[in-house]
Amino acid sequence: MSQEAFTALPGTWQVWVTDNLMRGCDPKEMAAVMHREGCFDFALSQAAIMEAAKDIPSTHEVLRPRIETNQNKILCGDRQIDILFRLTTPYVVLLGNVLASDECDELIAYCQPRLCRSPVVGQIDGSAESHTARTSQGVFLRRGETKLIEQIDQRLATLANWPMENGEGLQLQQYATTNEYQSHFDWFNPKIDGERAQLKFGGQRVATFVLYLDEVESGGGTCFSSLGLEVVPKKGNALFFLNVDGKGEPDPKSLHAGRPVIRGTKTIANKWFRERAHQAE
Repeated sequence: MSQEAFTALPGTWQVWVTDNLMRGCDPKEMAAVMHREGCFDFALSQAAIMEAAKDIPSTHEVLRPRIETNQNKILCGDRQIDILFRLTTPYVVLLGNVLASDECDELIAYCQPRLCRSPVVGQIDGSAESHTARTSQGVFLRRGETKLIEQIDQRLATLANWPMENGEGLQLQQYATTNEYQSHFDWFNPKIDGERAQLKFGGQRVATFVLYLDEVESGGGTCFSSLGLEVVPKKGNALFFLNVDGKGEPDPKSLHAGRPVIRGTKTIANKWFRERAHQAE
């Protein structure tokens, strides 16, 4: 999606967007009005609003993915998803029944033959490289690579109220006994050359889903050490959290880790959402 989405709007709509953002109107509802009354593409409307929001005083939050947690259950397609807990700052939500057991099994079976050492983003040029802090095996999947993956991509985009094209492809990771991913951020640090290079493929990673695909006998929790919070893996559940604050800046409170597996195997799938449409390298 072009960064000039806002300036491409007719002048009257630019004024309308700015005025409504200043009044604190819900960006999602604004995009719906633009789609309905202005006949603008919904994704283009969201992009324009996000661009305009960057110039709004910091008392107003930028548009970010968000789970609707005003009720304890979410109807998403043919699935009823449970809100298990929520944390306001940083924004963290644990969801139950996001994936059916057979969906988890099918995704693992599809990826198993392709697993290799999970990489991290290189600090110099942004290329994928191995690191001692991350000892799992994994595979990157294309968005919509199979019918099942397309269904999952769409479900997560709906849950997050964020365009599906802004999502990276799923990354499946499998942790054997003693495997872990030490404390890290999912957002890219614009001060580091290699990480800054990743921003050209759709901007910052604004939100993360962690999908738990199997049961773990012991260990393997997702830990936010500064919050004193650790989420225990449970098959079919999903953890959602924001990587940026209300100004759209990287949030240091999103620091997290995949704790070592003590017994058994942990398999997860990560889904990262970007500011704009994500185009792979």
